[in-house]
Amino acid sequence: MSLRAVATLRAADVILCEDTRVTAKLLKVYNVSTPTQILHDHNEQDRVPALLARMAEGARLALVSDAGTPIVSDPGYRLTRAAIAAGLPVSAAPGANAATLALTLSGLPPHPYLFSGFASPRSSARRSQFAVLRAAEQAGFTATLIWYEAPHRLLDMLDDLIAVFGPEREAAVARELTKKFEEIRRGSLTEIREHFSVTAPRGEITVLVGPPGDEAADTEQDLDARLVEALKTHSVKDAAALVAGAVDLPKRVVYARALEIGKS
Repeated sequence: MSLRAVATLRAADVILCEDTRVTAKLLKVYNVSTPTQILHDHNEQDRVPALLARMAEGARLALVSDAGTPIVSDPGYRLTRAAIAAGLPVSAAPGANAATLALTLSGLPPHPYLFSGFASPRSSARRSQFAVLRAAEQAGFTATLIWYEAPHRLLDMLDDLIAVFGPEREAAVARELTKKFEEIRRGSLTEIREHFSVTAPRGEITVLVGPPGDEAADTEQDLDARLVEALKTHSVKDAAALVAGAVDLPKRVVYARALEIGKS
């Protein structure tokens, strides 16, 4: 908690929060007496017009979330966009964020990284999401991948990650960051899966998957070699369709790469 954040809360006319009981604990610690109102995913859209009207009249509204950073997988996005569209000033007091803190502690390459919020709660949809990222890797994309996850879904998510990215992909799982039981578990996806199969995961979970290793470069070179050869006798569209079937990648991914190769 920064001095700037405390000053911001004290100077506000009202503090918008997910749960007034949770925020009350924070305000008590820092002797902040500003009144609070509830703003969460279920009422945010309805409350935006009245809140914008208050801001237009000069009121200062502070927005907090129960944990982490507002808007980043927490409420506040609709209100913030509406305030920006209305030409009202919007600022932020930076605070703790699980995604960037987990990246810092993971030992995985810090940039580029891709934060995707929560993955789908259903395995079939989750695997489809992962497959899109894996296809992008096979076409040359490389980044450390980050998600949030609920503890009761962690093992299922790890199973899906192993199925799509392979059992030996380097990864990390962080939980309860900045709290009493903070933990960071590093290793292959299989090693992490084995740990949490005997140690029940608890608290707020952040999952990180490192970028692909040498196998990605081999795959990319194979894709390019196939496309170069196919483009000698086929149009970009036909070459992409032909190669996509051979390398088991989505046609749109292969077509985009074929366009790049065709230009050069």
